[in-house]
Amino acid sequence: MKLFKTLIIAITIVAVTPLNAQTADEIINNYFENTGGSENWEKLEGTKMEAEADAQGMTIPVELLSTKDGKQLVKINLQGQEMTQVSFDGETMWTTNFMTMAPEKSDQETTDNMKKQMKDFPSPLFNYKDKGYTVELIGNETIEGTDTFKIKLTQEPLLVDGIEEANVTYYYFETENFVPIVTETKISQGPMKGQMSKTTLSDYEEVDGLYFPFSMNMGGQTITIKNIVLNPESNAMLCLHFQLTPTSTEGDK
Repeated sequence: MKLFKTLIIAITIVAVTPLNAQTADEIINNYFENTGGSENWEKLEGTKMEAEADAQGMTIPVELLSTKDGKQLVKINLQGQEMTQVSFDGETMWTTNFMTMAPEKSDQETTDNMKKQMKDFPSPLFNYKDKGYTVELIGNETIEGTDTFKIKLTQEPLLVDGIEEANVTYYYFETENFVPIVTETKISQGPMKGQMSKTTLSDYEEVDGLYFPFSMNMGGQTITIKNIVLNPESNAMLCLHFQLTPTSTEGDK
């Protein structure tokens, strides 16, 4: 009788356990394998994305350049005038003052926070253990009718007014293809501090064997990717490009 009860309990456990039960590592590994393979993601040296942002009824062309060694460049074209929104060469970060339209160096805290993100290409989740990050599978959630796995990623804390703030992002991976369709990050400063910033990802398309989301919605603002170029230039050309944008002598005057 005892053996019979044990078998009944075992069968019941199997019956109520989802057949697609996954660990956080399995979900993340499936994501990179399903979108091109970890080896191919590892070989990626940089990306150049041409996009359009829908902002208050205006369509703003955007160019985003990112490299494996952490350099970033974001340029926008506002009513025919091209300006650099972010230029980071790994040491110094520049922005454009929209009042004076002159380049300005970011303050030290903003620059230091940017440096902490240098290892996040092509994704903070890629080789996350080597970066000192941790992940946790929170469970399953349904997002607008789609079943997802919810994973919590904890990165290095960020500095906000000299105080360390937790740096946590939640990823929602759809359970069929293991790609993230939503991310949520807690806002750490400003009037919306403490609230969650939500980004919706969709329209995954292949670019030279790797898959990227071609549509992103952040706080009601939609960014549509028009073109992605992988490894657009040699590292030497990229370094030169970042050194010249913006012109440092202009910002130092």
